[in-house]
Amino acid sequence: MGAKLPSNSAPARTKRPRLGRPRLLLVGCGDIGLRIVARLGARFRIFGTVTSAARAGALRRAGAIPIVLDLDQAAPGPAAGASRIAGLAPRVMVLAPPSAAGRRDRRARRLVRLLASARAPAPGARLIYISTTGVYGDRQGAWTDETTPPAPGNDRAFRRLDAERTLRSSRWNAAVLRVPGIYAADRLPLERLRAGIPVPFPEQDVYTNHVHADDLARACIAALYHAAPTRLYNTIDDTQLRLGEYLDRVADRTGLPRPPRASWDAMRAAAGPQRMSFMSESRRLRNRRMKQELRLRLLYPDIAAGLAAAVDAL
Repeated sequence: MGAKLPSNSAPARTKRPRLGRPRLLLVGCGDIGLRIVARLGARFRIFGTVTSAARAGALRRAGAIPIVLDLDQAAPGPAAGASRIAGLAPRVMVLAPPSAAGRRDRRARRLVRLLASARAPAPGARLIYISTTGVYGDRQGAWTDETTPPAPGNDRAFRRLDAERTLRSSRWNAAVLRVPGIYAADRLPLERLRAGIPVPFPEQDVYTNHVHADDLARACIAALYHAAPTRLYNTIDDTQLRLGEYLDRVADRTGLPRPPRASWDAMRAAAGPQRMSFMSESRRLRNRRMKQELRLRLLYPDIAAGLAAAVDAL
């Protein structure tokens, strides 16, 4: 059975008094956070952090209470929302990205200090951290599950792994969702296709992994109810595609030209270092733990279903 996730249209629940709802804090409330708000707004009184007052309006219109919080400030004060999140909610989802540089994530450390500045987590408290499958590094196409030792291949992945360890070892005993490439109608690689950036020849191509943004939001909610403390969960769909195959499918669905194939040297010149860092890692990920322990039934179990929905929404 799939997790019984809240519906966006639950008229009986929408009448529940707002102040009587349990509290939920979303740290870093962007696109995925707004999708969570849409699904849980009838059940929870939701607080979401944003980095500037200019971004608070969208969150308020969605039905959540915005808090301006900058985790990059060395000593955040009341104006940055620090005093407001300590002890604010017994359930926390951390959707914010890690620090911008280095191999240690200063943001996770500051968040732990802020959350712990009031008191220990209440009984039954949960913290869910959204990380990346990039912590596994290059597996050269090998099958990979949560027992595979992490081997980050770049500083960005090292920061994510550092954040995982910081939050899992805190008093919150965070559970971690490891997430691959996220796609949706507004997250398709259309500009890349229009630019004609090449991909490797089939015999040199890498495996990529994906999850639809709606399924990621639902996985976060499932973890809120079912995740075990400190547990790791690969949060991915069932598709095993090479990069070129994925981009071909997006191109065919949207009527754009398929990307050309090229040698690694030609790709380095066209793609740039950031894209090359993604194209240099290949792994196939298992999601059995997500399905069994989080009780999650994916809306879009493969790229075909997810792309159909995403392109229809364009």
